[in-house]
Amino acid sequence: MISPDPPAVDGAAGPVGAAGPVGAVGPVGAVGPVGAAGAASVGGATQDAGIAREGRVLDGRLLVPALVAWAVLFGLLPRPVWVLVAVGATGALGALALVGRRDRSRGGSPRRDRSGVGSRPAASPSWAPATALTLAAVSLVCLATAGHLLRDRAGPVTGWAEERAVVRVTATVTTEPRVVDRADEREPLVVLHLRLHEVTGRGSSAQVGAPVLVLARPGSGWEDLTWRSTVRAAGRLGPAEPGERPVAVLAPRGGPTVAEGPGRMLDAVEHVRERFRRSVQPLPADARGLVPGLVIGDTSMTPPDLTDDMRATGMTHLSAVSGSNVALVCGAVAVLVARTGVPRRWRTPLVLLALVAFVLLCRPEPSVLRAGVMGSVGLLALSSGRRRVSLPALGAAVVLLLCVDPWLARSYGFALSTLATLGLVLWSRPWGDALAAPLPARMRLLGDAVAVPLAAQVACAPVIVLLQGSIPVVAVLANLLAAPLVAPTTVLGVLAAVASPVSVALGTVVAWTAALPAWTIGRIARTGADVPYGTLDWVDGPTGAWLLTLLTVLALVTGPWWRDQLRRRPWWGWALLTAVGAALWPVPGWSTWPPPGWLLLGCDVGQGDAFLLRSGPGTAVLVDTGPDPDLVRRCLRDADVDRVELLVLSHFHADHVGGVPGVVDTVPVGAAYVSPVRQPPGVASATLAGLAAAGVRYEDGAAGQRLRVGEVELEVVGPGPRPVVGGSAANNGSLVLDVSVDGLRVLLTGDLEPEGARPLRDLLAGRDFDVLKVAHHGSSAQDERLVRATRAEVAVLGVGAENTFGHPAPSALDLLDDAGMVVLRTDTDGDLAVSREDGRLQVHRRDG
Repeated sequence: MISPDPPAVDGAAGPVGAAGPVGAVGPVGAVGPVGAAGAASVGGATQDAGIAREGRVLDGRLLVPALVAWAVLFGLLPRPVWVLVAVGATGALGALALVGRRDRSRGGSPRRDRSGVGSRPAASPSWAPATALTLAAVSLVCLATAGHLLRDRAGPVTGWAEERAVVRVTATVTTEPRVVDRADEREPLVVLHLRLHEVTGRGSSAQVGAPVLVLARPGSGWEDLTWRSTVRAAGRLGPAEPGERPVAVLAPRGGPTVAEGPGRMLDAVEHVRERFRRSVQPLPADARGLVPGLVIGDTSMTPPDLTDDMRATGMTHLSAVSGSNVALVCGAVAVLVARTGVPRRWRTPLVLLALVAFVLLCRPEPSVLRAGVMGSVGLLALSSGRRRVSLPALGAAVVLLLCVDPWLARSYGFALSTLATLGLVLWSRPWGDALAAPLPARMRLLGDAVAVPLAAQVACAPVIVLLQGSIPVVAVLANLLAAPLVAPTTVLGVLAAVASPVSVALGTVVAWTAALPAWTIGRIARTGADVPYGTLDWVDGPTGAWLLTLLTVLALVTGPWWRDQLRRRPWWGWALLTAVGAALWPVPGWSTWPPPGWLLLGCDVGQGDAFLLRSGPGTAVLVDTGPDPDLVRRCLRDADVDRVELLVLSHFHADHVGGVPGVVDTVPVGAAYVSPVRQPPGVASATLAGLAAAGVRYEDGAAGQRLRVGEVELEVVGPGPRPVVGGSAANNGSLVLDVSVDGLRVLLTGDLEPEGARPLRDLLAGRDFDVLKVAHHGSSAQDERLVRATRAEVAVLGVGAENTFGHPAPSALDLLDDAGMVVLRTDTDGDLAVSREDGRLQVHRRDG
């Protein structure tokens, strides 16, 4: 742990170093003045006690105003500029009025002291300073945001966006291009941001400073652009989402023309990054992805299944440039300059120089700058000499960052970074001391090692619930195990990056020293993702976040009482552990899901398909996997499936194959049947590569193929040998399966559209089905004749709640109802099951 030299104690130091009394009462506690008169009158012991007490108590007077300003800005960002100006001006006037009132009260009529000796001026109300500071913070962020908006919206861009004008632009690339796969039949998109300098359209030109979002097609050259380069392009403007940074969306026509590179310094940085990537190429796959991820936030080489496992274990922050990266690098430099005997006056400038170089290496985008600021605050929180100023520093950092980049107010990354730092400031030291107290002296560092990830995880848990709707219970243990490995990976990785420009071979040698801890981090993530009950399902959305916040605060407030009660009545703890164990332990016959004798199981995996066909005890055929590895993993565990005999991937859209890593990492897979249509190409190649890496043999399904897998008889009826004309090539390339399992007849149609369904009408004529898996999640593109010809009793739909595609369409539901089918949907019914009892179909809903 890095402990910067403690500063001299100054009784007149205010929250951020300004002159003022330290004795004010803050939310986290009161700090009495370490004044000269009081301390000197009782000698050095009292002064030492005052200093110790000051180190323990935190000053929260600046944090609450910062949080209030953040909340106000969050609500006002989508509002017109005049609203921000009005709120900012009102806040400024209110703050000035309160400060003036305080000054007048200080100069007012004297009031006799309680001791009867002397007099003192009448004091202003105790709430006035805090209120004035809060109003000032609100005013500052609102007026700064108004300034940003006035600059961004000056000129004709916003109006032309409403008119969807075609324009030519000259602009600077402000973010790295990203290729984003979409969960439906639409092709991937290249996403990046530009800052416009000149725009020409509607017969005129204008100099502007407007930020725009670019949505381009892959292969057009936009994905090859480098950060901070200047480009020229043409395209159609469209309106942006209210409250977002861009004032318009640009749909390019053709590729960009690079007018100017990013400059010599940034060219040099890109050269270092490229050589670093080359130096880690020989490393094993997990290490090859994690070393550049931990060092410079470059996750382009991280295996997708490892990314999913790190998300499931709450470790994704490790592979992004975060405050912990900054703290590690700066801390390592601080130790190095101290151990090498560098004079004290040069130590801080050298650490700051290292910070600037590291930020440049990672590219100073808003997220990196945020990480740099929060990492510096984190170092204060973990240091022994400056911990008291860490809370005011955090408040100042929040206000400063919101003034520089107001859109951070609506950023999940900013919220997680701020909360993690707040957790370190408030709890890492006291929890670390409490955990270390009963340990031998040589093992007391374990207290801090446990307290740091625990404090950060507790603080961030409500936002994590907003992001993924679950609590990664295993996250604390996974981060605890990974914590000792992060520092050597990061520091050695930075050394490899520094060595790479000199020699790629030398960089590779150094990178190998970082490979072992990085590979071990990957193994921790993969193992933790497979731990039963490692992820706790929770209430989705803001309700779940507020509920978890309430429970967390309740636990923190009542924690000391519970600790005392457990000391007095240890049987309470044993009873609680027994109850938790009984709730989690799988007792045969007690589970109500899946129902006994199930033959078809539809998994609730969100907007996507995943259907299990029971082939025997503990085995199944799985048709599609949905988009989320965690959700399909849960489904396999709940169904007590120990082996997937056959994995069928109807087609390669992400909502049908995104969960493949969760399947192959959870249970053995005998073989795979896949669609012969490799669309979209990127998803198809990544999916097949994942199967090959897991040792799963796969082959293309073809019409006419028949096979038997345990109790499941399967016939591939589509796609036919001739390409389908019209519609989505991927959807109409779906494998269509006629399946029988223990007398239950099921037609599985993937995302088949009418163009692909027409050739199958004659082939399926006369076949009676019990269950129809409705094509394309119940979209409006249904072939009515095929649906009616199945004569199915039950229709099942894999569909996500509140999806943005309007699935299932009212017309599709009307068709199924008119055909006399019982409709089961995963968005409203949860997991679905179909079984037979006494020759009759039985349908089961998990949440119904």
